[in-house]
Amino acid sequence: MNAKQELIIKNVEAHRQEILDAERWIWQHPQVGYTEWQANEYLIERFEAMGYKLVRADQDPKFGKIPGFYTDVVTGKPGPMLCIMGELDALDIANHPESVNGMTHCCGHHAQAATMLGIAAALKEPGALDGLCGTIRLMLVPAEEMIQLAFREELRKKGTISYMGGKVEFLHRGYFDGVDLSIMVHTANNDGDVEFTCGYGNNGCMSKVITFKGKSSHAGGAPHLGINAQYAAMLGLQACNDLRETLQEKDYIRFHPIMKGVNCAVNIIPDEMVIESYVRGKTLDAMMKENKKFNRALTGAALAMGAGVVLCDRPGYSPETHDPQFMKVVQECCEELSGKDKVKFDYQEWGTGSSDFGDITCVMPGVQFNATGVDGTFHGINFQVTDPAKATVNSAKAQLFVADRLLSNDAACAKKIIADYQPPFASIKEYLDYIQQLVLDKDAVVYDEKGNAAVDFQN
Repeated sequence: MNAKQELIIKNVEAHRQEILDAERWIWQHPQVGYTEWQANEYLIERFEAMGYKLVRADQDPKFGKIPGFYTDVVTGKPGPMLCIMGELDALDIANHPESVNGMTHCCGHHAQAATMLGIAAALKEPGALDGLCGTIRLMLVPAEEMIQLAFREELRKKGTISYMGGKVEFLHRGYFDGVDLSIMVHTANNDGDVEFTCGYGNNGCMSKVITFKGKSSHAGGAPHLGINAQYAAMLGLQACNDLRETLQEKDYIRFHPIMKGVNCAVNIIPDEMVIESYVRGKTLDAMMKENKKFNRALTGAALAMGAGVVLCDRPGYSPETHDPQFMKVVQECCEELSGKDKVKFDYQEWGTGSSDFGDITCVMPGVQFNATGVDGTFHGINFQVTDPAKATVNSAKAQLFVADRLLSNDAACAKKIIADYQPPFASIKEYLDYIQQLVLDKDAVVYDEKGNAAVDFQN
């Protein structure tokens, strides 16, 4: 460990209690995506108290008001821009024992937000920017969890947002303009003495809202006059399940729908059933290919029952692929902080979950690694932060080690990563234009007066 790294540890430790207090406060004030106003205001107040000038997503005259902000730490010497991110949102999981208004931070994003406060404070300490060039953009982002799809679609229709996820929305708003590479840290389950982990990448996803339309009638007295939307939905999901053996393992396709329920009494034939789902996959092309199969199956089920079905597909998150060269740099920094025996990086591991950090790696080199400190099941009722210092204080040190490595020595390390990286898309605009192919709004079955049907389930 060199002198600068020792200084980084000292600077973070000077704010240990502030970081830990923030972790507890944000844990106790969970809110879901695009509504994280309490955490947003809490962090804004503390960032501004440290003297940071913020670009706030709720004060941008060009776009709708949402939580989130960023600030730039300028070293005073020209060089690349590194973005370090944290997330604000919680999950709606009412049966967690510590849920507040039905919401809980059982994915650990509150730890990321507290960590960002510690990083911001440490960068204000004397000597923190010595030897660095370029800019560090500190960013707090809303809405990583792809949930409450109907609510987000309403925000989209109102013009408040254009995309379901916070990072792709920030890309759209220009908040990543000028950024050359990015990092962030997610929480991870405790595993013995391990403190940091990372895999090669994760699936992408697209979001789906599927609305089966039927006809209500008396369920006992006149079922022959009704069209049961619930039955049509069940038939559609069975058809989708029957397609699973046609999916290729190499594509890591996942389809996991939930039926949102009916809004009628037990003696009424339900005339509507809404389903929310994702199609996840290792590539955008694989997701689009298999989604057509699912839409065909859902449409066929509606046709079989004489029902209608409205298909609403939206871009979700793109596959997240970590640049191996960048991964190696992050790994070395974690090992310098914690020791090789406490760091596990797997350059082959592929996860089937999704994150909007994948949208970032489509346009620039990025690594999302993990800091241990939690136990239980992610997104589950037994999720608990058992070592908040590992999840926050340790995380802040590691990210500052990475920033120092990247931007020291005239940013030679960062410049090489940037020069060697070949992003899937040449620009943010090219990427945003491409994912518009995922957008679908179709009344997939239309009947004429004779009962004949016209079917269209594709773009």
